[in-house]
This record gives sequence, structure tokens and C-alpha cells, in this order.
Amino acid sequence: MPATRPVSERLLRDGMRIVRLPTAVLLLLGGVFSFLPVLGIWMLPLGLMLLAVDVPLIRPTVSAGFIRTRRRFSIFWRQRIRGRKPVSPGK
Repeated sequence: MPATRPVSERLLRDGMRIVRLPTAVLLLLGGVFSFLPVLGIWMLPLGLMLLAVDVPLIRPTVSAGFIRTRRRFSIFWRQRIRGRKPVSPGK
């Protein structure tokens, strides 16, 4: 997203590891407490992506999970669009 590009580019610089790791942990904790009004489940994938930048051990798992989720969502969406019956103009 263009509005978040300066922040994300700054976080992904080489010297920002000291900021990335605590930010990733805070996002993961915020995602765990997603039942609270301000926090949400959207924080979990963002925290995992930031953590995967610095922890090579989890990088393949996170990457495969996001690819799998995106593929399942696109298949679901295509089936949902094709499965809809056209609305007749007479009704």
C-alpha cells in the first residue's frame, strides 16, 4: 500500500533489526489478544512476516503458509463467483 510504504521500507533496512524484532513480537501478542477492541487478528500475519525477515528458521514455513492461504482464497473466491446464479431481469 502506498501509504505504508515509507514505514515498511524503513523497517526492512539492514540496520533496523533492533526495531523489527520487538515490533514483530508486539504484533504477535496483539494478534493473540484479538478479542480486544483495538487489536485484531490482522496482527498475526504481519508479525509473522516481520519475524521471518530476521529468523531464517521460520522463513520457509511462513512463506509456504502464505502461498497456501492465498491459493485457497483465490480458489474459494473463483468458485463463489462461478457458483452464483445470474439474477433474471423479470424478478
